[in-house]
Amino acid sequence: MSIVVKVWSDFVCPFCMIAETPLLEAMRESGVKVDVEWMPFELRPYPTPTLRPEEQYLQAIWPESVYPLADHYGVKIKLPSVSPQPHTGLAWEGYQFAREQGKASEYNDRMLRAFFQENQDIGDVEVLTCLAEDIGLEAPTFQQALEQRSYRSHHQKALQAARDVQVTSVPTIVIGTRRFSGVQPKNVLLQALRDEAGERGHEGAYAN
Repeated sequence: MSIVVKVWSDFVCPFCMIAETPLLEAMRESGVKVDVEWMPFELRPYPTPTLRPEEQYLQAIWPESVYPLADHYGVKIKLPSVSPQPHTGLAWEGYQFAREQGKASEYNDRMLRAFFQENQDIGDVEVLTCLAEDIGLEAPTFQQALEQRSYRSHHQKALQAARDVQVTSVPTIVIGTRRFSGVQPKNVLLQALRDEAGERGHEGAYAN
């Protein structure tokens, strides 16, 4: 039996990409069997206007907060020039497809890298389909699922889970009864994993 770690995030949140690194490092070092559930939280759901990288807010927060934190954790990241930034509802519907195929973690990581390292528009169906194919998903089936909105209800149900536990910001990481907001140091997460394992009597090796 494994420990379940729930991570609420959004694909256009740079802090969510940064937070992934210390979390995965803590999981690898913990000696604990861990299952991660990546949970959707849309920062700006459609039709809410999204941010534009050329405007003051992003121009200010990236050099002040994002780049220093990314440097600290050794994460390669850059402010995407896609303007306006994409809504992420469709990408999250694709995540539900990937999750059914056992590719949840791969999909989550691919979306973050595509946006923050490759400057790709992850609100575009064709872009999403290519990214899904990159991780071994069947492209025609994936694209059809997005175009027909086959996973819309799955995504809405997952969004409700955030409201049920009153998640209001991302990243939010839940390990047992411990809840962390924002990017957390590896040692903090490592201790939480070991504490949770000790309380439950879990032993085993890290599992993705």
